[in-house]
Amino acid sequence: MSRHPDPPALSEAPLAPGLYLVATPIGNLRDITLRALDVLNACDVLLAEDTRVSGKLLAAYQLSKRLERYDEHVADRVTPKILERLEAGERVAMVSDAGTPMVSDPGFRLAREAIAAGHQVFPIPGASAALAALTLGGLPTDRFLFAGFPPPKSAARRTFFEELAPVRATLIFYEGASRVADSLADMAAVFGPRDAAVARELTKLYETCIRGPLDVLAADPRFDSPKGEIVILVGPGSEAPVQAGDAESALREAMSRLPLGEAASEVAKALGLPRRDLYRQALALKDAAAGPDEAG
Repeated sequence: MSRHPDPPALSEAPLAPGLYLVATPIGNLRDITLRALDVLNACDVLLAEDTRVSGKLLAAYQLSKRLERYDEHVADRVTPKILERLEAGERVAMVSDAGTPMVSDPGFRLAREAIAAGHQVFPIPGASAALAALTLGGLPTDRFLFAGFPPPKSAARRTFFEELAPVRATLIFYEGASRVADSLADMAAVFGPRDAAVARELTKLYETCIRGPLDVLAADPRFDSPKGEIVILVGPGSEAPVQAGDAESALREAMSRLPLGEAASEVAKALGLPRRDLYRQALALKDAAAGPDEAG
């Protein structure tokens, strides 16, 4: 039987004036840090992406705090008022619905303007779905790029992935459950059969992580209608840098048996290079082979 965590003893140390960016649990409420609880208890006002969600967290730890909404829809109206409070020496804390503020969540504008106005800004680190998935995924962790949410439409999404294809790092994406299957299909088309992992419901009861090549994951029926929050990891391409001659040779061979567009797509998958660049290179090779008379 589940129950709320027992509230720990809170620090009596005074809280300095400034803006506190507080990470909150992404699922399991016991992942809150002691320092985060101290800040939530001592701040003058708590800014929350959704006051109902944050209210449940406060109730779990028996904290009573003034909550005010702060998200992209109210930022224009609320930010000047918050800056006035900081100027008056108040302690302002900000949380998102889950995880770390500003990581695909509100907070960047307020933090930037608070810094510009000379106010202290304090990071209160803690849970992050991106880092939790990275440690769980079994892919290289020495270099990674958080890419956020892909575009919702397939054409824009593929262009987005093509721009990231040359990056020699593990790529981290957030995705809505309803678009996971489509995103995996577009990833497989652009990145080829790279190693990947799909993590869902991190730190919650039904936490899962499914690992495998992208083309295999894209065909997995479990992603047709998954539930919960999703993080997709895509491993880096070949560690050896692709030489210009390698791409040209591969293009010439593919063009000998395929139309230009298909040849560019095949080489893009094989070498982890942007299809758009390879298509332009294929056009140049075709024009060069045709000669000045035929090309003109």
